[in-house]
Amino acid sequence: MLNQKLYELMNWKGVLHTTWNPDGPGVIRIHLIPPKFVPFKTVETMVIINGQDIFPVNESWAILLSEYIKNVNAFGDKPMSDEDLDGILSSTFAGVKKVFPRVADDVLRDDLDCMIGIFEAIARGEVVESDKKPITIGEYAPYMTAPHRMDLMVSAMTREGKWHCNQKCLHCYAADQKLADEKELSTEEWKTVIKTLQKAKISQLTFTGGEPTMREDLPELIKSARWFVTRLNTNGVKMTPELCSKLREADLDSVQITFYSSDKDIHNKLVGADNYDKTVEGIRNTIAAGLNMSINTPLCTLNRDYKKTLEFLHDMGVIYVTCSGLILTGNATEDASVKTQLTNEELYDVLKEAVDYAYANDMEISFTSPGWIEEEKLQKMGLTVPSCGACLSNMAVTPSGNVVPCQSWLSEEPLGNVLKDDWKSIWNSDACKKTRDISAKMDQKCQLRTKGEEKNCY
Repeated sequence: MLNQKLYELMNWKGVLHTTWNPDGPGVIRIHLIPPKFVPFKTVETMVIINGQDIFPVNESWAILLSEYIKNVNAFGDKPMSDEDLDGILSSTFAGVKKVFPRVADDVLRDDLDCMIGIFEAIARGEVVESDKKPITIGEYAPYMTAPHRMDLMVSAMTREGKWHCNQKCLHCYAADQKLADEKELSTEEWKTVIKTLQKAKISQLTFTGGEPTMREDLPELIKSARWFVTRLNTNGVKMTPELCSKLREADLDSVQITFYSSDKDIHNKLVGADNYDKTVEGIRNTIAAGLNMSINTPLCTLNRDYKKTLEFLHDMGVIYVTCSGLILTGNATEDASVKTQLTNEELYDVLKEAVDYAYANDMEISFTSPGWIEEEKLQKMGLTVPSCGACLSNMAVTPSGNVVPCQSWLSEEPLGNVLKDDWKSIWNSDACKKTRDISAKMDQKCQLRTKGEEKNCY
């Protein structure tokens, strides 16, 4: 164990990242996230594939993968011949043998081939067979030093006292929330935030708001975050061919567009603006640009005919969709929104019909609201059971750099500020640990508090 622990201290200073097949179909982004150092205990290491799938590897595999990533990255982006690959493997195995001197090269090669095969299968969405025991993020929580994803609210809801979003959604969770109305950071300040989050071992960034496309420097910010797996959450209104091209050039990994309904009147009513045509065109432009895209739909009584919306999206070529209940903060606590909220049973009926359609038409669908629908029902539909990730799998940075447990947690005091406070002091603060401990229970409840009481926000 001594050699392994010395290796950890000497080599695991931060997240190791590489991209396989970057310019072709089947691109795979790998982030190896070392656990918190524990002197006399072997702890599994988390490997995140394409920013979404988590696979635990034991210490020996983690060391093997670390050496392989370092040597692949050192080789660079030039074409790789069989001879080049042999050289990379030779250097990789030499590094591993400093820790495990008696292991044979053929054993290391078999292990590496097996590991790469598993990652490729996961990236293709296949169910993999492995003797590695699955571990939940809740079980892994004591060894984490940061969340896997940080949501960057680069655009505020207001600017200089005026509304600063190109829509005014009926269910907007950020409307009238004090931490969503802050003065926005400058371009250089956001770049500093991004560098700080890389040092904190965070592997995925989501650019959100407000409406992030209101910022002219958005492509520049995304380009500065190429090390991360990046996603853009947008209403799609400003997704012109020109912007889509810039985002593609910035190596944006994926886009999520909120689309409420294929019915023009219903969509416009829910977004508070006559933007249906612009959003539909934004979806088409995103597809045409070759950007990976998913469509998100918050569900309520007004757009409960969700199957028709899926039919419309399917005809446009959309494959990936997500849906949710309402997040009961901001505008969603007002009477106009509350009276449109679906009951748990109503939401289940809507979701069941949508899932049946999606599966029959080669679409992939997920449901993201913890607590709305019983775990057993979700599992029978073949859906992943959502749970709260606040201060565990995800956190958020507000427009002025404040850190909050999640992007909807905007009415309480922040946990700290990325530009002013040391990351460890934020992560290890009593408030952050308390929230993380609750999330780690994985009990399918949202933690957002109203008037100091824990309450499901869905």
